[in-house]
Amino acid sequence: MSIPSGAPAVVPQVPEAVHRRRWAILVVLMFSLLIVVLDNSILNVAVKTIASPAPTGLGATQSELEWAINSYTLVFAGLLFTAGLLGDRIGRKKMLLLGIVLFGIGSAFAAMSGSPGELIAWRAVMGFGAAFVMPATLAVLMNVFERDEQPKAIGIWAGSVGLGIAIGPITGGLLLEHFWWGSIFLVNVPVVIIALIAMLILVPDSRDPKPGRLDPVGVVLSIIGLVLLVYGIIRGGELADFTDVSVLLPVIGGLAVLVVFVLHEKRSASPAIDITYFRKPAFSAAVAAIALVFFALMGVTFFSAFYMQSVRGWSALQSGLLILPLAIAQMVFAPRARLVVARFGARAVCTVGMLMVAVGLAAFALFDAETPVWLMCVVFFVQGTGMAHVMPPVTVAVMQALPREKAGSGSAVNNTFRQVGGALGIAVLGSVLSAVYRSDIESHLGALPSAARDTAAESIEATLGIAEKMGPKGAPLVAAAHDAFLSAMHVTAISSAFVALLGAIVVALFLPGRTPAAQPPAPDGAQDDPAVPAPSAR
Repeated sequence: MSIPSGAPAVVPQVPEAVHRRRWAILVVLMFSLLIVVLDNSILNVAVKTIASPAPTGLGATQSELEWAINSYTLVFAGLLFTAGLLGDRIGRKKMLLLGIVLFGIGSAFAAMSGSPGELIAWRAVMGFGAAFVMPATLAVLMNVFERDEQPKAIGIWAGSVGLGIAIGPITGGLLLEHFWWGSIFLVNVPVVIIALIAMLILVPDSRDPKPGRLDPVGVVLSIIGLVLLVYGIIRGGELADFTDVSVLLPVIGGLAVLVVFVLHEKRSASPAIDITYFRKPAFSAAVAAIALVFFALMGVTFFSAFYMQSVRGWSALQSGLLILPLAIAQMVFAPRARLVVARFGARAVCTVGMLMVAVGLAAFALFDAETPVWLMCVVFFVQGTGMAHVMPPVTVAVMQALPREKAGSGSAVNNTFRQVGGALGIAVLGSVLSAVYRSDIESHLGALPSAARDTAAESIEATLGIAEKMGPKGAPLVAAAHDAFLSAMHVTAISSAFVALLGAIVVALFLPGRTPAAQPPAPDGAQDDPAVPAPSAR
């Protein structure tokens, strides 16, 4: 591409040999990211099978099932920030290889687990590996693409995240229809081997040339603070009560430790993260938007699974296929979001995107037991389209606000806010769903023994289990459970929509608008409007 007349030449930042294979590298990064994101959602469709007695499952209790999911989330969220920092210092390729190896080992042993305790432990190992994979993929991406191509590459990267979330239930449903429950983990092993070979051949290493001294105090504080905070959030979701002392203590403790972390970073001569970046409204708005959109999305993903399987009676595979429109919208629009941003500006595009997400979430308040499938597909497509026009621009805003050599730090911030936002969404919106459901269903449980009433009020699955044991006499209870769940889902959907609306307000107020096309590009890491690509030098 010729250089525009009057525009200064842009000095290439990427070696020519790396630049030539950049798209092949992106495919490898997407491949690695996809299995991590996919496996984070695939377990949700297998919980019923794993709860079954041996040899079908492991006979896991409800609490053990929750911790099979949460052990991964807890370790993953707690180490994301540290993993990104280590990538900047030790080398992003090294962290990527370490992460994918650990993820593969954890997957193999999780598949062979003989007890729920073993499964929980190996899921934690998988979370440890995933924490090093996710930030490394984005950091490597920033170092193999020139600045003008980064928005396009990030759009494709963000699309793969949405694809993984959507196809996880489909993959899990297919595997469970033909194989035993461990297949949902064992399938990762050959994929990991292929990814390792491709990484060794294609992916270049990179690091911060002047990382400064390691900040061990900051690293330890970040891990302790994030683990306590996420544990408290998870615990609150389990109890559906955020006022319990076992919830308040870790949440308050985690927040207090994170405050100490921020104060330490401000005074440190070699901080783990430069806190001054958060003084930039666009940077702070971008990370807030990431947290809010995943808060809303993960909450609706949680209750929509119960709606489709428990109320509508669809299988895990059928439910997964219904989310395909969301994945298709992500794949189609996320890579092209940069073109819309270049024309209308990040502020307008992200605001409209968040409003589309809010509309999609609010639509669940209109769903009942007879809602046509085609209408549900339209709603999921609208949600996916909205997310596709939010995630790439805000990710670009975060990543291009930092110099290239700090890509690991930027990726760590991006992914940490997303993970904490998603955990909050499941916990808080799950608590809303549980509280409203319990309030509505309790009036229909008077004929049951006291112990059975408490069990039946916990969730729609518990109520339907009690009703099944009652035989034909349980039919009225099934109808009441469906009605109570729909009422709870409507309240939760409106709550989710309000969170998305809050995100729309944040980006409308603080993200930058459209930058005039004639403005010359600034040096790498110092562009005022990081959501708008600079002219290409190639």
